[in-house]
Amino acid sequence: MNKNYKDIRNLLSKNLTYKRVLNATKVISSYYVSKIIRKPVQWGQPIAFSVEPTTSCNLRCPQCPSGLRSFSRPTGMLLQPVFERIIDELHPTTGYITLYFQGEPYLNTKFLDMVEYANRHKIYTATSTNAHYLNKENSIKTIRSGLDRLIISIDGTTQDTYGKYRLGGKLDKVLEGTKNLVTAKKELKSSTPHIIWQFIVFKHNEHQLEEVKQLAKEYQVDELAIKSAQIYDYENGSELIPENEAFSRYQKDDNDYKIKNKLLNHCWRLWHSCVITWDGKVVPCCFDKDGTYQLGNLSEKTFEEIWQSDNYNHFRSQILKGRQYIDICKNCSEGAAVWQN
Repeated sequence: MNKNYKDIRNLLSKNLTYKRVLNATKVISSYYVSKIIRKPVQWGQPIAFSVEPTTSCNLRCPQCPSGLRSFSRPTGMLLQPVFERIIDELHPTTGYITLYFQGEPYLNTKFLDMVEYANRHKIYTATSTNAHYLNKENSIKTIRSGLDRLIISIDGTTQDTYGKYRLGGKLDKVLEGTKNLVTAKKELKSSTPHIIWQFIVFKHNEHQLEEVKQLAKEYQVDELAIKSAQIYDYENGSELIPENEAFSRYQKDDNDYKIKNKLLNHCWRLWHSCVITWDGKVVPCCFDKDGTYQLGNLSEKTFEEIWQSDNYNHFRSQILKGRQYIDICKNCSEGAAVWQN
């Protein structure tokens, strides 16, 4: 059976309930009604959401606020009781959670306990890691937690290319962590997590695409995802932008660069998902890395109150009227290229 199909089957078998299907129908319907009438309508709860285990990271990636240690918002660790309150409120209607926003999830010592708690509530769980903490013990714990989907960042096939962006990282640790996880899956006879190697294409590694495909086969990962890079100050160009425009989110316009993706006045993310920071702030999506557009605080209101609030609907209204004027949208990848092998 195709490995990607098994991942989809696992998602559907775990999260399909009457309440979740009804909620998804409401969300999809309200999204299209909103597009037609150009006013925000929201009849359901999020289909999926992201929660941030931590803002801490062991690497210093130059396009990441965690790596740069440049957050303007508070930094810290998500507490287990806070996470459980979120799951308790949202699990009846929500079937997919990404335990990742900024930072390295495995630095939170309660991370796998959180995965297990979500798994007990029949929620499909996913995360992203740099794999430096996937020793044998953590790999076994990961399998036993019930984690469904694990993205491992591998942006080079040699230390030189990998380390150019993943500053402070060791490619050997990524390969060792991958091997530990694949071995643990076999030993425990588990089909999960679905292991994805994610290769972000930069100028310095675009020549290694064929090599990473072969390496992915050698290390027996379930999937290889080739992804375009997000560059903060792309307008004047960057040494990180690949020469092959097919692998870039940006295209050259005279002497400047512009994003390929047309910023149309609608956004599916604002209707079906959201991001919750480690300290309980609700922000619209993963592009609001600094939490500039805080739409509510779970220490003050329930999630439903925030999701249906005037504040949230005002932001949705702004999206419908002039998305190009919202700064976090100007580098948005919705519709940007991602290739999977």
